[in-house]
Amino acid sequence: MSQHPRAGQPAAASDLVDIPALLRAFEELRPDPSEPAQRVAFGTSGHRGSAFRRAFNELHILATTEAICRYRATRGYTGPLFIGRDTHALSEPAWRTALEVLVANGVDVRVDAEDGYTPTPAVSHAILVANRDRGAGPAGLADGIVVTPSHNPPDDGGFKYNPPNGGPADTDVTRWIQDEANRILAASGSDGLDGVRRLPFERARAQAVGYDFRGTYVEDLANVIDMAAIAASGLRLGVDPLGGASVAYWGLVGEHYGLDLTVTNERVDPAFGFMTLDWDGKIRMDPSSPFAMAGLVGLRDRFDMAMGNDADADRHGIVVPGAGLMNPNHVLAAAISYLFGGGRDWDARVAVGKTLVSSSIIDRVVSSLGRQLVEVPVGFKWFVDGLGDGSIGFGGEESAGASFLRRDGTVWTTDKDGLIADLLAAELTAKLGKNPAEVYAELTTMFGAPAYRRVDAPATPEAKAALSRLSPSSITAEKLAGDPITAKLTRAPGNGAPIGGLKVTTDFGWFAARPSGTENVTKLYAESFMGEDHLARILDEAQAIIAAAS
Repeated sequence: MSQHPRAGQPAAASDLVDIPALLRAFEELRPDPSEPAQRVAFGTSGHRGSAFRRAFNELHILATTEAICRYRATRGYTGPLFIGRDTHALSEPAWRTALEVLVANGVDVRVDAEDGYTPTPAVSHAILVANRDRGAGPAGLADGIVVTPSHNPPDDGGFKYNPPNGGPADTDVTRWIQDEANRILAASGSDGLDGVRRLPFERARAQAVGYDFRGTYVEDLANVIDMAAIAASGLRLGVDPLGGASVAYWGLVGEHYGLDLTVTNERVDPAFGFMTLDWDGKIRMDPSSPFAMAGLVGLRDRFDMAMGNDADADRHGIVVPGAGLMNPNHVLAAAISYLFGGGRDWDARVAVGKTLVSSSIIDRVVSSLGRQLVEVPVGFKWFVDGLGDGSIGFGGEESAGASFLRRDGTVWTTDKDGLIADLLAAELTAKLGKNPAEVYAELTTMFGAPAYRRVDAPATPEAKAALSRLSPSSITAEKLAGDPITAKLTRAPGNGAPIGGLKVTTDFGWFAARPSGTENVTKLYAESFMGEDHLARILDEAQAIIAAAS
């Protein structure tokens, strides 16, 4: 898809969403549950949508929160529910509505003690800390909700449930909650929304218990990152939270651990008017996008390393002098090489996890380290069990999401953590005397320099559904870019789970196509170890193969 002519340039007034109108739409517009686009739909990371399109309105939150309460009752969860929110405009009213329903249902709710914003990893961390050393039964187990659409544009809202394992809920859980929420939306009388219990916000907030998300998380960081090494190195660090939930966290991190750390932008604006436009001309808080991160990239020579996060801080962005914004795949490869190449003394049986659309240089790095690779579909939920029991030491996604074990080999978070990914890049630099881009350059001399590209294109729900139904037998081609096809995959090799699309591989490259779980786009990924021209052939032929199969 073509690049917007103003990509990477500051947002203009005409680019900004009308926040008062958006909030009115949240309260006043009623979704039609007979319309698929207006129903509750949990994608790869919760339910998301815009109030303007009747996809994220107060009624969705009432129904979904009630469904979560009923799900907790069926599972016997009686522990606290930790709830956090990011800085999107719709997050605040959705958080308030959810709190009203949760407390009315007798749930022991924990909210930020300072009424501040809460990153996704801080919620995951809180759940796991609360459940540490609990017995096998469900009684007393904690879980959580994060109100966030992650990096999505300012007019979107998002709502996701994290069960007691601390990570994104698996499909059996989200399907139950989604179906129950939609049943409530469609039903009438006491079987529907009229039957949802709710307290006035002031009463609900008064009954909720404050929890120090920020202090607890920051204090514990030294158990997952060698913070003393970063401090001793004197590295000059710059951080741009992109107006997100980590805005109050980074300053405390620097202060608590004595780092030379500057927060370059402390603004919080629900319209995100300080952002530069993404590739398609939209405002999107994506720390892996050179367009969205243009402001921080422009400051790269002021710091030894600059870092960023998205709105809920579950994604990372690394900027270094010379290289600029690093490709997330390069960060993942460098991080894995460091952690498993001596940075951590984890058991030899601890594996590396990656999504199947992440770069294959990771496969080569992992093989050289003698570690097992677990390749899974897109979605961090696939890493939750492995991170939880310590069998997976690092789980990473090409979209700049990752988490990893504590230094002692036990679980840190089971959801993506953009803060520790950023800090690991600083630790790596402090300990090795070279930054992640330099480490990645060394890896390419050993394993080849892959050319990688992701292409997003608008797609209707029908087109997305057709793509997700493709099977290996649908592909009749025997070669890709002149090379024999070695595999046609609709299930991930690491766990056998459906990938919701297709991956085709050769000895020298591959492509994968899948519908987005959060936006009305299709995503085409491709990689070549033979250069850009070969990559272009793979992309061209991939589109023809998909068209013929659909």
